[in-house]
Formats: sequence, structure tokens, C-alpha cells
Amino acid sequence: MNPEERIVALLDLFERRYGRFVWWDAPTDEVIIGAVLTQQTRWENVERALDNLRKEGICSPEGIAAAEIAAIEDHIRSTGFYRVKTRRLKAICRKVQDAGGVGALAEMPTADLRAMLLGVNGVGEETADSILCYGFGRASFVIDAYTRRICGCMGISGSYRELKELFERVLSGDAAAHARAHGWIVEYAKEFCGKKRCEECRIRILQGSA
Repeated sequence: MNPEERIVALLDLFERRYGRFVWWDAPTDEVIIGAVLTQQTRWENVERALDNLRKEGICSPEGIAAAEIAAIEDHIRSTGFYRVKTRRLKAICRKVQDAGGVGALAEMPTADLRAMLLGVNGVGEETADSILCYGFGRASFVIDAYTRRICGCMGISGSYRELKELFERVLSGDAAAHARAHGWIVEYAKEFCGKKRCEECRIRILQGSA
């Protein structure tokens, strides 16, 4: 099988295993903040931080932009690197405000919105694509550590851009399919990779038949 055929087989396996579900269903405001918080930490830590921000009523670009730095640091401490992340949250939330708010960003073409996000200090491709995919419902695939690991087990390698383009060719322009496919990868990796259940992994069988 060529790389595209391997991805098709992989996603077919995941759909049969998990069905159609939404991995991250949250308001756009929260996705923007969560995408920054999830850098270099576990999702459980992000959930704790988001809950803190919600309770304080500042889980929004407007709330973060107006909040005291010390308060934000305290609320997101569970995610690690909280001082750096506070600076990044301030930067992206001010950028959102300067652009006219989330509503204005939603009207932007995907390429322009992605370029704007990447122009914010501390926002890399994975963070930008997470915001696009889950926050704005765009057909922009997220390449994270889980995706790289699973692709490696399938005998597929490449740069961020190459892997992203591979998945996007397979998924075509279906934005919901992008979010669903990435969610499957996260769930599978948590179930098998995180627990080192390699001998039970169905992906190895797929790779062996390639």
C-alpha cells in the first residue's frame, strides 16, 4: 500500500473501533485558550486549568486580556510552564481582540487565519491547526506527537507539512472528518501507546500487510 492507502486503512480501523464522535467539543474561545495550555502537558492538566478559568469568568480572549498576569499564572499552574503560557495567552488573546474578535476571525479564509495565528509568538503549527480544526471547524489537520508515533508505526514519515498534506488529501475538504480522525488518533494512542500495549496494537498488523 502507498501512504494514502495506509491512512485510509488506518482511519477505517479507527472508525470501526470508536465510531463517529467529537473529541473536543467546546466554544471557540475555550479552544483558543486550551490549544495554548495543552502545549507540553497532559490533557487532564488542561481541563483543570480551564475549569479554574471558567470559575473566575475569564475563559475568553476578553477575560484573559483583561486579567492580571499573576491571577492567570495561578489558575493555569497545573499545565506547567505557566509563566510562558500566560505570556502566550495574553499575546493570542490580544491578537484576537485587535482583529475584531472571534466573530471577525470566523469570517477569514483558512489560509489567512492560519497565517495570522502563526504570527503570534508561541503559536506553532500544531497549536494553530488545533484552533482551526476544533475552534473554527476548518479542514486543517493537526499533526501532534500521537500522530507522528502512529504514522511511524505505519511506516510513514515526513515533515509536519508533508504529514498534514497527506491526511488532508485523504480527508478531502470534510472539516468534521478532520476533527473526528484526529480524535480517533488521540484516543487510540492513549489506549495503546501510553500504556505500551504494542503487542496488542492492530496498527502493526496493518503495517505488516502494507
